[in-house]
Amino acid sequence: MLELLSLASCVLLSLSFCYVAVAIMGVLRFGLKLRSAPKSDGLAPVTLLKPLCGMEPGLADNLRSFCNQDYETFQIVFGVRDRKDPAVPVIKDIIEGFPQLDLSLVVDDRIIGTNYKVSNLANMMSAAKHDIVVVSDSDMRVRRDYLKIVTAPFADDNVGATTCLYSGSASDGMPSKLGAMYINDWFLPSALLPTMFVPLNYCFGATMAVRRGVLEGMGGFDALADYLADDYMLGQFVADQGYRIALAPYVVDNVISEPDLKGLFQHELRWARTIRSVQPVGYTLSFITELLPLSLLAALPVSLFTGSALPAVAIICCALGMRAAMHYAVSYAVPGNTLFAPWLIPVRDLISTAVRIVSYFSSRVLWRESAFEIHANNQLKIAK
Repeated sequence: MLELLSLASCVLLSLSFCYVAVAIMGVLRFGLKLRSAPKSDGLAPVTLLKPLCGMEPGLADNLRSFCNQDYETFQIVFGVRDRKDPAVPVIKDIIEGFPQLDLSLVVDDRIIGTNYKVSNLANMMSAAKHDIVVVSDSDMRVRRDYLKIVTAPFADDNVGATTCLYSGSASDGMPSKLGAMYINDWFLPSALLPTMFVPLNYCFGATMAVRRGVLEGMGGFDALADYLADDYMLGQFVADQGYRIALAPYVVDNVISEPDLKGLFQHELRWARTIRSVQPVGYTLSFITELLPLSLLAALPVSLFTGSALPAVAIICCALGMRAAMHYAVSYAVPGNTLFAPWLIPVRDLISTAVRIVSYFSSRVLWRESAFEIHANNQLKIAK
């Protein structure tokens, strides 16, 4: 039994090592694409939708980065549900600070489904003027060439939507750094890897750019009103219409601000349960990405089977080395990514394992301080 257990754990660990090695190569290869990204001529008018709810650290800087675009014609529509929303004064300052731009604020409390963000987007579409619609979350920050790179794939008429990966930067504090490391070391490589082998059929919330006609063909944002993973489902609906989804060679900066470890855990638990709801098999198999926990799991039976602690120590040291290489690869490949904290890797990976385990015990999530339950096919219902 001990021999079988040692063999099984070593097989799983070997697969995990292979995954991390391929992921590192993929990240470095993507980094080369980022440095030579094709850009559009900036002539196709674009509407940017920015749904907001409440204040966030760095919100004004985030929003300004979308205003400071090297692009000829673009419109930005900000949207909130409540005129007393704390983000409103910031939005008004932004609008006053860029009088030369086409900026507007939509305040509308109409609810069309359980996903309030999607209700906000549906309400904002009444002010949208252009045929390319770009949606981006409020905690994202971009460079001046963002719109030119994101819209470049639309030169191909077969492209119905484009999307972007994102990396994390921490505002302050250890919980924020750990949150940014989750995005950099786990999300980005695991999201990038499938795109190397199969066509993309979903979007990422950092950026969802879609042709207006394609959006209307799927029923508009109303079609997403009761889904938690609205970005994933938008991509599915675009692909169902026979259009291609392009991954733009651009990485958006996700500014992470987690007040404490509890908030970090709840945030990542929502992400985990969202992924499990839309890709249950893939999520289950993705435990192979947890290299350090798997090395710890393999160390004990290998040590007992060999009668020596040296193989176990070697396994753990190799795993730490590979994880540090992954951490460095993302820091090197992504322009502007300054987060480099390899000493936090053991803590980061143990939190990820805890989130993965807890994610299987319920379908309940907390979102904007409200409780929801994820039902079949990613349907979102208010928790009772």
